[in-house]
Amino acid sequence: MTKPILLSIPHMGDRELKLIKEAFDTNWIAPVGPHINAFEEEFCQVTGAGYAAAVSSGTAALHLALRLLGVESGDEVFCSTLTFIATANPIAYLGAKPVFIDSDRTSWNMNPDLLQEALENRARFGRLPKAVVLVHLYGQSADIDPILKACNQYDVPLIEDAAEALGATYKERSPGTFGRIGIYSFNGNKIITTSGGGMLVSDDPQLVAKARFLATQARDLSPHYQHSEIGYNYRLSNVLAGIGRGQLHLLSERVAARRRNFKIYQQVLGNLPGIEFMPEAIFGRATRWLTCLTIDPATFGADREQVRIALAAQQIETRPVWKPLHLQPVFAECEYIGDTVAKDLFTHGLCLPSGSNLTDEDLEQVINEILAVHHNSSKTHTYMFL
Repeated sequence: MTKPILLSIPHMGDRELKLIKEAFDTNWIAPVGPHINAFEEEFCQVTGAGYAAAVSSGTAALHLALRLLGVESGDEVFCSTLTFIATANPIAYLGAKPVFIDSDRTSWNMNPDLLQEALENRARFGRLPKAVVLVHLYGQSADIDPILKACNQYDVPLIEDAAEALGATYKERSPGTFGRIGIYSFNGNKIITTSGGGMLVSDDPQLVAKARFLATQARDLSPHYQHSEIGYNYRLSNVLAGIGRGQLHLLSERVAARRRNFKIYQQVLGNLPGIEFMPEAIFGRATRWLTCLTIDPATFGADREQVRIALAAQQIETRPVWKPLHLQPVFAECEYIGDTVAKDLFTHGLCLPSGSNLTDEDLEQVINEILAVHHNSSKTHTYMFL
């Protein structure tokens, strides 16, 4: 029986277990300890962020970011629509209302022109959003400069959701470090993982200090347990921070492996009719966290779902591109600004197995199954028109 080829699985190195053992040997098992402090410092060195707070998930980091910027019930928050639901859920946690913005075709991320236009319209009526949440999708940075310029013009703080983009660049800098606050995820499927975990970063030390305070149940400075604010149990454990330190050391290698996956896929499949890969925007370097492509059934001979199902039958896991949040039932009543770019990408988009520990044999099997679908579809297509 052939082993399954999964979309993106953890890839451990040699140092992680040593650092975990160190946490056990010193009995630093709680959500406090030297690995946490070191992980935060080393993360800042790698990304160029000013300050960092390690937390239990990227979602927790986003929740804290919105809370730190004063988002409250009834507020509006502009948000990328082409993303995982975790980007928008924290907006709902606070009783605020997400307003979703369409993608551009250059990067698949938030369209800067649509954001500028939306902020102009809101400003005319005195209804500016409380914040903008910008996603850097599938390991590629959005076009940050015009987005940040528009936010600064109207004094609307920018939160960068770089959960999928650690190791990417935008004009030689790390996405996630441009806005007021940035967040990252270390979920098991990300480029580096702590099993579950996240990081909040900012150049404002007071914001990060407040994030740590809120993430540890908002306990006041007192010999007894005293609380003047509502807090959360969001701090990362020292054990998981040890894993993160070992993983962070391997970040450049993991990015290189995923970019190699993409290059192989593109070289073999890129000339097939109807296949287009997610472009790499000229303003940065993508990590290719996931290799994504779109399939035009009229020219390829099969649609996205037919390809996905055929690969699943061979135990190869693929996923459709994120379903836009404005099309999700839970957000059906929310405002949407844009056209059909995100919807089209979802309809035709597919994410291929992309883990940094894929073997050449794995890649060959994925490619051959896609070629087989095209070959069989082409034969059927030819037969039908003869």
